Amino acid sequence: MQPIASQIADSQWSLSDSSSADQLANMTQGGDDLQHALNVREAFTSFVGETFFHQMIKAMRTSVGKPAYFHGGQAEEIFRGQLDQALTETMTAASASKFSKPLFDRQFPRLAKIIDENENKNASQTNSPETLNDLATLVRR
Repeated sequence: MQPIASQIADSQWSLSDSSSADQLANMTQGGDDLQHALNVREAFTSFVGETFFHQMIKAMRTSVGKPAYFHGGQAEEIFRGQLDQALTETMTAASASKFSKPLFDRQFPRLAKIIDENENKNASQTNSPETLNDLATLVRR
Protein backbone atom coordinates (compact mmCIF):
# COMPACT_ATOMS: atom_id res chain seq x y z
CA MET A 1 0.00 0.00 0.00
CA GLN A 2 1.41 3.36 -1.06
CA PRO A 3 1.48 6.24 1.40
CA ILE A 4 -1.18 8.86 0.74
CA ALA A 5 1.45 11.54 -0.01
CA SER A 6 2.85 9.51 -2.91
CA GLN A 7 -0.68 8.70 -4.13
CA ILE A 8 -1.40 12.42 -4.24
CA ALA A 9 1.83 13.10 -6.12
CA ASP A 10 1.09 10.32 -8.64
CA SER A 11 -2.51 11.35 -9.28
CA GLN A 12 -3.99 14.31 -11.11
CA TRP A 13 -5.30 15.75 -7.84
CA SER A 14 -6.23 19.42 -7.94
CA LEU A 15 -7.02 21.76 -5.05
CA SER A 16 -9.24 23.86 -7.29
CA ASP A 17 -11.71 20.98 -7.67
CA SER A 18 -14.68 21.34 -5.30
CA SER A 19 -14.61 17.64 -4.38
CA SER A 20 -10.86 17.48 -3.74
CA ALA A 21 -11.36 16.73 -0.05
CA ASP A 22 -13.50 13.72 -0.90
CA GLN A 23 -10.93 12.63 -3.50
CA LEU A 24 -8.29 12.61 -0.77
CA ALA A 25 -10.61 10.68 1.52
CA ASN A 26 -11.31 8.12 -1.24
CA MET A 27 -7.62 7.36 -1.86
CA THR A 28 -7.44 4.51 0.61
CA GLN A 29 -6.85 1.19 -1.09
CA GLY A 30 -8.46 -1.60 0.86
CA GLY A 31 -7.94 -1.16 4.59
CA ASP A 32 -10.50 -0.44 7.21
CA ASP A 33 -12.78 2.42 6.17
CA LEU A 34 -13.94 3.06 9.72
CA GLN A 35 -10.39 3.33 11.05
CA HIS A 36 -9.47 5.64 8.18
CA ALA A 37 -12.52 7.81 8.86
CA LEU A 38 -11.67 8.04 12.55
CA ASN A 39 -8.06 8.97 11.75
CA VAL A 40 -9.16 11.68 9.34
CA ARG A 41 -11.66 13.06 11.87
CA GLU A 42 -9.00 13.11 14.60
CA ALA A 43 -6.51 14.93 12.35
CA PHE A 44 -9.21 17.35 11.16
CA THR A 45 -10.33 18.11 14.72
CA SER A 46 -6.75 18.67 15.82
CA PHE A 47 -6.03 20.99 12.90
CA VAL A 48 -9.23 23.01 13.22
CA GLY A 49 -8.97 23.30 17.01
CA GLU A 50 -5.31 24.23 17.13
CA THR A 51 -5.69 26.74 14.31
CA PHE A 52 -8.75 28.36 15.90
CA PHE A 53 -7.37 28.51 19.44
CA HIS A 54 -3.92 29.64 18.28
CA GLN A 55 -5.41 32.58 16.40
CA MET A 56 -7.63 33.42 19.37
CA ILE A 57 -4.72 33.46 21.82
CA LYS A 58 -2.56 35.38 19.36
CA ALA A 59 -5.24 38.07 19.05
CA MET A 60 -5.56 38.18 22.82
CA ARG A 61 -1.81 38.66 23.24
CA THR A 62 -1.63 41.45 20.67
CA SER A 63 -4.43 43.38 22.36
CA VAL A 64 -2.22 43.91 25.42
CA GLY A 65 1.00 45.85 24.98
CA LYS A 66 4.37 45.12 26.56
CA PRO A 67 4.74 46.27 30.17
CA ALA A 68 6.88 49.31 30.83
CA TYR A 69 8.90 47.48 33.48
CA PHE A 70 9.88 43.88 34.09
CA HIS A 71 9.58 42.65 30.53
CA GLY A 72 11.66 39.51 30.03
CA GLY A 73 12.76 40.31 26.50
CA GLN A 74 13.22 37.61 23.90
CA ALA A 75 13.30 34.81 26.49
CA GLU A 76 9.83 35.81 27.67
CA GLU A 77 8.58 35.91 24.07
CA ILE A 78 9.89 32.38 23.48
CA PHE A 79 8.36 31.10 26.71
CA ARG A 80 5.06 32.82 25.89
CA GLY A 81 5.01 31.11 22.49
CA GLN A 82 5.58 27.71 24.10
CA LEU A 83 2.93 28.44 26.72
CA ASP A 84 0.48 29.45 24.01
CA GLN A 85 1.18 26.19 22.15
CA ALA A 86 0.54 24.15 25.30
CA LEU A 87 -2.67 26.08 25.99
CA THR A 88 -3.78 25.56 22.41
CA GLU A 89 -3.24 21.79 22.61
CA THR A 90 -5.08 21.54 25.94
CA MET A 91 -8.02 23.62 24.73
CA THR A 92 -8.18 21.58 21.53
CA ALA A 93 -8.31 18.29 23.43
CA ALA A 94 -10.99 19.65 25.74
CA SER A 95 -13.43 21.27 23.37
CA ALA A 96 -12.46 21.34 19.69
CA SER A 97 -14.75 18.47 18.75
CA LYS A 98 -17.80 20.56 19.65
CA PHE A 99 -17.31 22.94 16.75
CA SER A 100 -15.22 20.80 14.40
CA LYS A 101 -17.82 18.01 14.10
CA PRO A 102 -20.26 20.10 11.96
CA LEU A 103 -17.32 21.24 9.84
CA PHE A 104 -16.13 17.64 9.42
CA ASP A 105 -19.64 16.47 8.51
CA ARG A 106 -19.84 19.14 5.83
CA GLN A 107 -16.29 18.68 4.48
CA PHE A 108 -16.23 14.86 4.51
CA PRO A 109 -19.84 13.65 4.21
CA ARG A 110 -18.91 10.09 3.19
CA LEU A 111 -16.56 9.61 6.15
CA ALA A 112 -19.03 11.24 8.54
CA LYS A 113 -21.70 8.81 7.35
CA ILE A 114 -19.39 5.82 8.01
CA ILE A 115 -18.68 7.05 11.55
CA ASP A 116 -22.34 7.84 12.29
CA GLU A 117 -23.49 4.43 11.05
CA ASN A 118 -20.93 2.72 13.28
CA GLU A 119 -21.93 4.82 16.31
CA ASN A 120 -25.62 4.08 15.69
CA LYS A 121 -24.88 0.36 15.32
CA ASN A 122 -22.90 0.35 18.57
CA ALA A 123 -25.63 2.32 20.37
CA SER A 124 -28.32 -0.14 19.25
CA GLN A 125 -26.21 -3.14 20.32
CA THR A 126 -25.54 -1.69 23.75
CA ASN A 127 -28.46 -1.88 26.11
CA SER A 128 -26.67 -0.21 28.97
CA PRO A 129 -28.26 2.98 30.29
CA GLU A 130 -26.49 6.23 29.53
CA THR A 131 -27.96 8.28 32.38
CA LEU A 132 -29.39 7.66 35.81
CA ASN A 133 -32.88 8.38 34.47
CA ASP A 134 -32.45 5.55 31.97
CA LEU A 135 -31.39 3.30 34.82
CA ALA A 136 -34.52 4.22 36.78
CA THR A 137 -36.75 3.27 33.85
CA LEU A 138 -35.07 -0.12 33.59
CA VAL A 139 -35.73 -0.87 37.26
CA ARG A 140 -39.43 0.05 37.00
CA ARG A 141 -40.27 -2.55 34.38
